[in-house]
This record gives sequence, C-alpha cells and structure tokens, in this order.
Amino acid sequence: MTSLATVTVEAADVTAAQPFYAALGLDHVVRLRASDAPTSGFRGFALALTVARPATVDAFLDAAVAAGGTAVKPGARSFWGYGGVVRSPDGTLCKVATSAKRDSGPATREIDAVVLLLGATDVAETKRFHVEHGLTVAKSFGRKYVEFDAGDSPVRLALYGRRALAKDLGVPEEGTGSHRVVLGGTAGPATDPDGFVWEPIPSAATEASPSTAPRTT
Repeated sequence: MTSLATVTVEAADVTAAQPFYAALGLDHVVRLRASDAPTSGFRGFALALTVARPATVDAFLDAAVAAGGTAVKPGARSFWGYGGVVRSPDGTLCKVATSAKRDSGPATREIDAVVLLLGATDVAETKRFHVEHGLTVAKSFGRKYVEFDAGDSPVRLALYGRRALAKDLGVPEEGTGSHRVVLGGTAGPATDPDGFVWEPIPSAATEASPSTAPRTT
C-alpha cells in the first residue's frame, strides 16, 4: 500500500527552523532541506497536530513561539473544540487542536495524530490523482475533505479545499511560487494537480541529514 512516508520542508534557513519543529514535537516527522525557491503568501498546506486537551494545545503553541514561531491564531474555543495556529520561521503554518473544550488534566507532550493538510483547488480531482497513484482513502466527505490511510507512517495525508483551509488557518488564500514542501513515498516521482511534488524515499545509505541536504532552487 502506498502512503506518505516522509515530509520534507524546504527552508531558507534550516538552522533557524529546527528548534521550532522540535518544540512542536515534529522533529521526528519533518525533514528540513535548504532552498531559496521563490514563494509568497499562502503556500497551500499546513501541518496539523491533534492532542488531548486545551492545556496541551497552549503548551505547544507557547513552545513554538518561544522557538522562533509567530502566533497566527491564539488558542481559542470553537464549535469543534479548542485550537490555534502558529507560523514557523520558514513560513510553514502549523495548527494544534483538540476536540475537548475543557481540560481533564495537565498539559503533556503527547500528540495523538499528525496530519499534512494539502489545500486542493478541486478535492475530487486531487483525490482521484492520489488514488491512481496507490493511496487508499480512509475518510471522505465529498469535495470538502479526504484523508488517506496512513499505514505505518507517523503522519497522515489529507486533502482540504484550498479556500476552506486558508480560512481555517486564519490567512488569506492568495499565494504564489513554490509550496516549499515535498512528499516522500512510493507514489513518487509525481506532481499532483495542485503542484505538490512526490519524490521517491531515499535509501538509508544516500539520505542526507537536514543540515547537510542539498540546496534546491
């Protein structure tokens, strides 16, 4: 079964970005690669963390800001629960949320799930692309949201309407240039209808560490 195995975020300054992802507990999920590829505005994706309680949401958001991130949406209650959004030094948007509206205990560092949300212009079309490349649908809500089976991967892949995703994150929908994110798995090499790139998973012998990975343009 094809699934998302790695998430590579491209950053102009890898060193500045590393503490941010560590603060969010994502250093085992996100790989960093140096890149000066032009980009502006909304990059069309986000990393979403699901946790158990509001106190944990706030703890992660505070840690991320202390590590160089910028608050986009402070933690707050919503119809669905409690959550907030922070932007990394490289520009990646990260959402931390819980379905709980009240705390049942103290904050922890436990993460229930990590999801890479891709903003799709046409969710149905992009879903079809990924299914044709071997991914299996786990959840589907028409043209609004699709989540794929994660298999043994620590991160799930999901599709969200681009406009709806930007609204949920609290940012304008407009954006141009590189997405600055690369998906790794057996589906690659391929590029989906929204320009998100899949690449083959590198072998252990040839894989570069985040600080020494080659710069892309």
